[in-house]
Amino acid sequence: MEELLAKVWDVTSDLFSGVARGIERAITGLFGSANARYLRKLQPLVQAINDLEPTYQAMTDAELKEQTAKFRKRLAAGETLDDLLIEAFAVCREAGRRVLGMRHFDVQLMGGIVLHRGGIAEMVTGEGKTLVATLPAYLNALEGKGVHVVTVNDYLARRDMEWMGPLYMALGLTVGAIQSQMETAERQKAYDCDITYGTNNEFGFDYLRDNMRPAARGDKRFPKHMQQCQRGLHYAIIDEVDNILIDEARTPLIISGPAHDDVSRYVKADRIARQLRKGVHFEVNEKEHSAHLTDEGVRYAERLAGVESFYTAGNMEWPHLIDNSLKAHHLYKRDVNYIVNDKGEVVIVDEFTGRLMPGRHWSDGLHQAVEAKEGVPIKEENQTLATITLQNFFKLYDKICGMTGTAMTEAAEFWKIYKLEVIAIPTNKPLRRINHPDVVFRSAREKYNAIVDEIERMHKWDVLVSQQGEE
Repeated sequence: MEELLAKVWDVTSDLFSGVARGIERAITGLFGSANARYLRKLQPLVQAINDLEPTYQAMTDAELKEQTAKFRKRLAAGETLDDLLIEAFAVCREAGRRVLGMRHFDVQLMGGIVLHRGGIAEMVTGEGKTLVATLPAYLNALEGKGVHVVTVNDYLARRDMEWMGPLYMALGLTVGAIQSQMETAERQKAYDCDITYGTNNEFGFDYLRDNMRPAARGDKRFPKHMQQCQRGLHYAIIDEVDNILIDEARTPLIISGPAHDDVSRYVKADRIARQLRKGVHFEVNEKEHSAHLTDEGVRYAERLAGVESFYTAGNMEWPHLIDNSLKAHHLYKRDVNYIVNDKGEVVIVDEFTGRLMPGRHWSDGLHQAVEAKEGVPIKEENQTLATITLQNFFKLYDKICGMTGTAMTEAAEFWKIYKLEVIAIPTNKPLRRINHPDVVFRSAREKYNAIVDEIERMHKWDVLVSQQGEE
């Protein structure tokens, strides 16, 4: 009886699901998708910007630059950024044409409007996202509260600043970039600019450091280097927003300091861990990225450590130390998770980018366990002084927006977590690329064999295909 009811329920569910999908397709066919309707609403704004183009083209460079001061006076008189959007975008477009030799396409204007409104613009790679960012950056910088353009690494931050900087400066704005090795004075100068380029990590760590400084900005009682760097978190334009706000969202930014502990205990724990047998004395769970002693392993490790019990006063740190040593030996691999540099230092490799992260350390004694494993000088364990996740950090901004080539697949998450709407911006010209469906293989070997077969097939002089489809 239960099986019959289950089958009836499945058939009924499938029927109603099919009907719902049919109704959805019919409504979409009649009124267009939500994305298409949104883009249609932007057309009048785009047309209004285009209509102003001859006006600003007739101006001299000095007259074009004066528009920024006029916009700021209008803001001070009570107008809003939305009131200025059409004119500001037209001015920015004209500056791009004159200074950079690049005129914003209509679809780039659409992307800029989406960003200004606090949304995510999904734009295909090569559609000029860097240039698109100049539109909302210029408009929002008019308020004088600062605009942060967030990139994924120092190189892109500096490149984009140097590339787009002339456009902003031609309109009377200042622009700067935050780099990882900058001193406090240089950072304060960069944050004083109307538009500041930098990486998500640099902006986040500067926020943490500012919360540890004794003085606020402009506090004359303290020297400049003791004052905060940032002047508030007003508006952020995030490049590769899916990577930063979704993939690395839970990554904690941590500032730590020395805990002044005894480093010799890590060497002792490493020596014990080397004598334990996997499956007998300890178990490793690669999926959960953990390792722990078994009951038999605890008793054997107690004998090796020369203590009666790990669970008596003065000995309770041993299980944690040994677990860390086991992780270091069985889960953290040299030249994969970390490297040992010429100075004998363990340097972490970023799991997302593959780049080295000098100055970063694993917490809870794990870094020291890896150093003991490699036989290099062991540094004191650090204690956490300040921490925040990227997700919580970017929620502190008054307004955030982003650009990426792949956001629609995470649209539900963006809305649920950040209340950010994703809008797919069409390409300036029709795509000529053909997107084939994904091919999934059971193993890496099968994948590489298929790649070799494909290369061989494409480079053959003659390929004959039989009626049965065989080559």
